[in-house]
Amino acid sequence: MKRVYLDNGNTTPLHPDALSAMLPFLSEHFGNPASIHAFGEEPRAAMNKAREQVAGLIGGDKDGIIFTSCGTESNNNAVKGVAAATKKKGNHIIASAIEHFSVLYSCKYLEKQGYEVTYLPVDGDGLVNPDDVKAAIKKETVLVTVMHANGEMGAIQPVTEIGKITREAGVAFHVDAVASAGNIPIDAEAMNIDLLSLAGNMFYGPKGAAALYVRKGTRVMPIFDGGVQEGGRRAGTENLAGIVGMGKAAELAVAEMPERTPRVTAMRDRLVAGLRDKIQYARYNGHPTKRLPGNLSISMEYIEGESMLLFLNMQGVAASSGSACTSRALKASHVLTSMGVPVEVTHGSLLMTVGRDNTDEEIDYVLEILPPIVQRLRDMSPLYEDMVVKKKG
Repeated sequence: MKRVYLDNGNTTPLHPDALSAMLPFLSEHFGNPASIHAFGEEPRAAMNKAREQVAGLIGGDKDGIIFTSCGTESNNNAVKGVAAATKKKGNHIIASAIEHFSVLYSCKYLEKQGYEVTYLPVDGDGLVNPDDVKAAIKKETVLVTVMHANGEMGAIQPVTEIGKITREAGVAFHVDAVASAGNIPIDAEAMNIDLLSLAGNMFYGPKGAAALYVRKGTRVMPIFDGGVQEGGRRAGTENLAGIVGMGKAAELAVAEMPERTPRVTAMRDRLVAGLRDKIQYARYNGHPTKRLPGNLSISMEYIEGESMLLFLNMQGVAASSGSACTSRALKASHVLTSMGVPVEVTHGSLLMTVGRDNTDEEIDYVLEILPPIVQRLRDMSPLYEDMVVKKKG
């Protein structure tokens, strides 16, 4: 059976060169980078190199890179860490309504601690209006957190414009770039970003290795108590092999993005064009052009997304119905409902994300098998019969 992986937005396969870079640190260079003896020298040098590689990917200072275990940890550290470090200044936070749950739940936690959180709306394309950010800032505001791109529906936010606003207001600006880093260019300095989250497994690095970038002068309290790793900013023994792999993946992303991005975008557009031609009653979510290269979010009316995923899987195609953190939760997507997508339509959502390893032949295979799956499910749907078939008759 043919196997096609179109779930790169939830995790990417490990780049072979990143794996090769990792292997020595799973064998002969096993020492702890915090050790002062000879066994720690090579690991420590490798970690420093990875710090430079990751900084080079996002246009930041290497001294601002704090290695973490995942994007969720980085987001928690940013939101809760800034709040804890600036509580004497104020207790107001601004976040978009479509943030990842690691940001939204951190905000909910802080609300229980007495913080006020303003949740900004998005338009029908999933974009935050920078004017809404400016209007929401007040003297008590200590943090604005708006993701760079939404992994569920692909829209790229106007973070540069928002960064100008926060910098002028003297408010820390956190950007969740887990979905975008390594897939589209980022320049944290030019974008006026103070804190930025990214994760290696989203750009062909290993799982379990991520980072939080903190711009010099930005105050953040660590959320882990323990040792003095990462300059005292994140306690705990570092995932050395994972960090090395993430660093190599970051270096590769910088080199490969100029060729990879247009190729992935072309395959995504090929998929969109084919589905538009073959499937009726479908809504394409997110901004049509300001979006991640490989992202296609589509909501099929009158059927359930879970059923589509099961039928696709039976024919060897891996996709998802949204974020991996929520794909098993049978409830309406907060991202899509925030954009105005009706609840009943969100349940028919399908997310397909194209990556560097996909081919045109794989896209054509999906275009061959998906339309019949959709039609089969609609033929079984009483709602489709009532709303479409009977009206046509």
